[in-house]
Amino acid sequence: MRDVLDEVAVWYGADIRFAVATVIRTWSSSPRAVGATMAVSESGEVIGSVSGGCVEGAVYDVAQEVLRTGVPQTVSYGVSDDDAFNVGLTCGGTVELFVQAIDAGVFPGLEILIDAASAQQPVATATVVDGPASLGSRLVLTQSDVTGSLGAEQLQRAVVEGTRGMLEHGTTGMLRLGRNGERRVDELSVFVESYAPPPRLVVFGAIDFAAAMARIGKFLGYRVTVCDARPIFATRARFPEADEVVVKWPHKYLDEIHVDERTVLCVLTHDPKFDIPLLELALRTSAGYIGAMGSRRTHNDRLARLREAGMTESELGRLRSPIGLDLGARTPEETAVSIAAEIISSFHGGTGRALTDTSLPIHRETLAGR
Repeated sequence: MRDVLDEVAVWYGADIRFAVATVIRTWSSSPRAVGATMAVSESGEVIGSVSGGCVEGAVYDVAQEVLRTGVPQTVSYGVSDDDAFNVGLTCGGTVELFVQAIDAGVFPGLEILIDAASAQQPVATATVVDGPASLGSRLVLTQSDVTGSLGAEQLQRAVVEGTRGMLEHGTTGMLRLGRNGERRVDELSVFVESYAPPPRLVVFGAIDFAAAMARIGKFLGYRVTVCDARPIFATRARFPEADEVVVKWPHKYLDEIHVDERTVLCVLTHDPKFDIPLLELALRTSAGYIGAMGSRRTHNDRLARLREAGMTESELGRLRSPIGLDLGARTPEETAVSIAAEIISSFHGGTGRALTDTSLPIHRETLAGR
């Protein structure tokens, strides 16, 4: 529900009843990922999308029925290409959705979810979508508390444990357990949606290319930091889209912040006095993407310096340099697109080739936390 949470919060605050349809499973070329949400208010207002426009009309009708009856439903669209076409899912993929009416009585932890997500604090929901437990029963988990009940104590304990593990990695997906929480038993399906804080994009080097990267990074949903040791360049006026602008030596700043597998590090300084100590540290972090700008000559010189500093070939193999995909980019904005394309490709297993030249699935499994 992350993609509609702000609007849903307004409805909830105004005591407006609504239904939420969430994608809980996908097969083949599903146009939206697991976790995509569409909400329908009791007055008929619609927000969000579960298929990019393919099956929203059919889902709207189900949501209206759920609002009338109060009974949750699990629905699927696109079992075959013909069936898909009948409801508008012309891509031929398959989506399964869980549709449930929401109000304070059904979702007592919604306010906790809204507050935690707004404060960018980790929070997750775990909802029973199939099996012998009460359909639609739900837990809301923060780092310290659990709100809600699934009934059986053993089941609740197992779901809390599994959900906390998924929240730690920012993962959204399905837990399958026995009716009493048994592992390796497939009686009960619990859909877990993690609301991890947005991933970080740290851009080193306060240049015009960094301004373009800050803009596209925000567009892609990152928390963006621009860092440079030169105060005359690292100013808020030059980078209004960035969440923060830091004046500090890049390697010192990197040493101070938390870096995880969702973090993106873009080194745009192409100056050895900044690059080498920064990349020595960056390539030994768990960052999911590390790219450095510069010509091929600069890249070769950089590799030689890093080898002299004791970096291994395995560590150097993580470096994307020259940064970005070969799009023929020239302007800062075009270059930012090429870098963003490489970032997306690296996290989602893309090839970087034209789709017309490939036969792989268009939509890939999203890596944890993306």
